[in-house]
Amino acid sequence: MKNIKNKQLTEREKSINEIKKRLLMEKESLLSGAENTMTTMPKNSNLTELGDQASAEIDINFTLRLKSRERQLLKKIDDALEKIEQGTYGTCEACGKEIEVKRLSARPVTTMCIECKTEQEEEEKLRER
Repeated sequence: MKNIKNKQLTEREKSINEIKKRLLMEKESLLSGAENTMTTMPKNSNLTELGDQASAEIDINFTLRLKSRERQLLKKIDDALEKIEQGTYGTCEACGKEIEVKRLSARPVTTMCIECKTEQEEEEKLRER
């Protein structure tokens, strides 16, 4: 029985290492995309028509909102990577149980097991009413 448990841990560790690689690649992609956006962001100072200026402003605001979401995702990725380094990755912050590898693979930045996350979402729905 003990050998089976050790084998499962080894498989879990392999899966977490793969997730770590994916997180690092996603982080790199987000950072390079942000750098590219900042260098190619349109300048509306040379637009003379009010309609063109408004349209450019809408585009800039939309881009910045997207970048804000990406900034939040970067924070979650950094948190997940830090937890991997500390050996605490994959532990539910609500109940302390181990999060299934299947869930971690599907949502690498998750901090809750599916049961606790479902409960949290149900509570949020009740508060919205």
